[in-house]
Amino acid sequence: MTAEQLRKSILQMAVQGKLVPQDPNHEPAHILLERIRAEKERLIKEKKIKKEKNPSTIYRGTDNLHYEKFADGTVRCIKDEIPFEIPKSWAWTRLGMVSTYADFKKKIKPEDIDSNTWVLDLEDIEKGGELRERKVAKEKTIKGDRTSFEEGNILYSKLRPYLLKILVAPSDGLCSSEIVPFSLYDRIIPEYMVAVLKCPYADAIINSVTYGVKMPRVSTETMTSLLVPIPPINEQRKIVHSLNEVACNISQYDTIYQQAAELATRFPQQLRKTILQHAVQGKLVPQDKSDEPASVLLERIRAEKEELIKQGKLKKDKHESVIFRRDNSYYERLDGVERCIDDEIPFEIPQSWLWVRLGSITAITGGKRIPVGSKLTSKNTGHIYIRISDMCEESVSTRNLLYVPIDIYPNISKYIIRKEDVYITVAGTIGRIGKIPKQLDGANLTENADRLQLFLIEQNWLIKVLQSPFIQKIIIEATTKVGQPKLAIAKIERFLIPLAPVSEQKRMFEKIKQIENFVQNL
Repeated sequence: MTAEQLRKSILQMAVQGKLVPQDPNHEPAHILLERIRAEKERLIKEKKIKKEKNPSTIYRGTDNLHYEKFADGTVRCIKDEIPFEIPKSWAWTRLGMVSTYADFKKKIKPEDIDSNTWVLDLEDIEKGGELRERKVAKEKTIKGDRTSFEEGNILYSKLRPYLLKILVAPSDGLCSSEIVPFSLYDRIIPEYMVAVLKCPYADAIINSVTYGVKMPRVSTETMTSLLVPIPPINEQRKIVHSLNEVACNISQYDTIYQQAAELATRFPQQLRKTILQHAVQGKLVPQDKSDEPASVLLERIRAEKEELIKQGKLKKDKHESVIFRRDNSYYERLDGVERCIDDEIPFEIPQSWLWVRLGSITAITGGKRIPVGSKLTSKNTGHIYIRISDMCEESVSTRNLLYVPIDIYPNISKYIIRKEDVYITVAGTIGRIGKIPKQLDGANLTENADRLQLFLIEQNWLIKVLQSPFIQKIIIEATTKVGQPKLAIAKIERFLIPLAPVSEQKRMFEKIKQIENFVQNL
């Protein structure tokens, strides 16, 4: 449960009489409402307020249902309007019966505003009702009339009421026309009524009948007719006191919740990075002496590549790399030149492993863009075109596939990718790694990704290696920063890869999947 959900839950409990215990010695709410009606009658006689058109009284009948009796003698059952049960000492009433919400508000013209008067605008109130800042007239540019309010008035934003910009005025001041200041009769506690207006029940009712699409507002009629639960005065005080006490706890809860949520997000990601890093360092699974060493695997890869070159199925590597160890240092022979590469070696690997360049164990080719002026089509031509946007979660989504038109397919027919290959994105979102689903085998590949053709190594293992923090850091460093970021094939071929025996590659992948599934189910 989020802090906001907890806050709403507590507010709802408060207005349902479930937050503090009832005291049978407290004066029941219906007596309070009778005093309010008497007070209003007096004020009407004194011509201090206008007579209401058809005031009403809500009561519970002998059948235990709620009825509303109007001044004209009309009585109607309102059981369908009552949202929840309240304690016997409480009473239902309309907001307009206990407040001055609908009364005339005193307007002040800009030229008549004292420069040191507090002027409140909607933007000065945070979502939820906290004051962001207080500025006096001389600190603002005031356009249009303002409405005066007094300390203790409830300030209610009728614009976008879902933002719950509702508060009790801490002092006298002036507000914009989108804020309605009103008071309550006979010592009803303003903070309690604010809690009512912020609770899920009232919030849902009000926002269900707003008008205006871009700038939704709530009407005066909606607000004055809103059913509000009224507890005895003493219980109102207790509710407000309890809400103030829990407010601090909710803030602390919110901090802890946010930290926990952040941890819940970061932990799987960080754990995954740690797992992959352990994997590429040979620390995830134990080595097995019976495994064919990586040196033998590399010789078999070279032999397979030579055979494919002879058959014309693979181009000869112009810059073949050979990495070896001598005198406890690492060397690379490239184009007949040997050089020490100790400064490139990031960590130690098991004795049965080797350091190799990615180009030594794969054949890397680019994709191809469609001819300028041509467009892909949603019509199935039999020639799928895999875009960057299709690549996700180590695979390719088949939801929104596009196809190469028949007339331009011959131009890009050679630029395909197989299900046995691995892709790497080299433009746009750079460094995304994955494989091709069986149903997309032989699809055309975007120019923004490269194809890695594998030789005798485990596909899933290589994907995890390329996703490791070690390789991802290399990808970032190798990406061209000038103009549109791009990752060149020549740089991918130079990626330094820790090559493990094939059997260990399989064990590592199984272990990684096992841990990832466990974390996912946490």
